[in-house]
Amino acid sequence: MAKFKMGTAPIEDGSRATLGVLGAGAWGTALAIIMARSGRRVVLWGSDEARMARLAHERAHTAALPGIRFPDNLEIENDLEGVCRTAAGLMLAVPSGGFRTLLRAVTPLCDDAAILAWATKGLESGTHKRLSEIHSEVRPGRPAALLTGPTFAREVAAGLPAAMTIASPDPATAETVASWVRSERLRVYTSDDVIGAEIGGAVKNVLAIAAGISDGLGFGANARAALITRGLAELLRLGAAVGGRAETLIGLSGVGDLVLTCTDDLSRNRRVGLALAGGRSLGDILGELGQAAEGVASAREVYALAREHRVDMPITEQVYQVLFAGLSPQAAVTALLNRDPRTETDAASA
Repeated sequence: MAKFKMGTAPIEDGSRATLGVLGAGAWGTALAIIMARSGRRVVLWGSDEARMARLAHERAHTAALPGIRFPDNLEIENDLEGVCRTAAGLMLAVPSGGFRTLLRAVTPLCDDAAILAWATKGLESGTHKRLSEIHSEVRPGRPAALLTGPTFAREVAAGLPAAMTIASPDPATAETVASWVRSERLRVYTSDDVIGAEIGGAVKNVLAIAAGISDGLGFGANARAALITRGLAELLRLGAAVGGRAETLIGLSGVGDLVLTCTDDLSRNRRVGLALAGGRSLGDILGELGQAAEGVASAREVYALAREHRVDMPITEQVYQVLFAGLSPQAAVTALLNRDPRTETDAASA
C-alpha cells in the first residue's frame, strides 16, 4: 500500500491523524481542505492509487477544484487501514452506492469511540434505506452524524460564504462534527432530526433533474418556480410519512438545498435534466459527467419509498418514468399538466 509525501511531513506508523476524510472526489477534497484550514492534521484517502499520487504531487485537485491549493497540513493517503487506525474522527464522502461497502471496511479498523460522519446524500440502491439506517446495522450504538445543506464543493473550497447542517441523534456528537468544518465563512447549524435531513438531501436531487428538464425545454422562470414549490410539497409529504420534521425540510437541508440544486448549473443533477431535455441518452450523459449524479439512483429509490408509504409524488414519478421507463421529457410534462384539478393546500397530493 502506497505512502506518499503529504504536506509538511509523511505519515509515520503509529502517528495520530486527527481527522480522516474518505473519498477524494470534489466534495471529499473540499471538506478535507476546509477541515485542514482550522489547523488540524487531516488525511484525505482515496482508493485509486494513481489518482492519490497525483494529488500528493500537485498539492491540488486540479480537475475538480482548479486554482485551490492544499493546506500544508492536509495529507494524502492510499492506505485505508493506516488512516482508520489513527483517526479520531472520519468523514465519509463517497457516492451512496458505495456507502455500505466502505462502512463495513472501516468499522473493524477504527476505534469504537471514533466519530463517523458522512457527507453523502441519497438512499441505498435496492433497499431505499437511509444511510443512518445502514450505519445502525453495520456500526450499532457508535457515534455518528451527517453533513448536509446547500453547498457546492468548489465554492466551499474557495472560502465563499455558505451554511450547512450537521444532524445527529446526539447533540454533543453533532457539535463535535460541526467544529470540524465551522469557520468564519462557513456557518454550521446542528439538528437532531436525522430523518428529515436525509430525506431532504435525497429528494432534492431528484427534483433538480426535473428542474433541469423544465429549463432545458425552455419553459422559463415561472415554470421553474412552480416546480420547486410543488416539489417542496412532495418533499414535505414524504418526510412526514417517514418521521422527518417539517421545520427541518423548510430549512437548509430541505428548501435550501432544493433551491441551490434546481437553479445553478454547478448541480450535476440539474445538468442531467438539461441534457435529457436536449435529447441525450442517460448513458451518454452520465459518461460525460464523469462523476456521480445522485439524483439518478435516488429517483428509483425515492419513487419506491413513496409507493411503500402511499405518498403521492407526481414530479418524482415523472422523473422516474423519464429515467427508467423511456418516457420522453415532453410527455412527462404533459402528464403533470393534465393532472386532475385540486386545491393548493391539499395535503394528500400535488
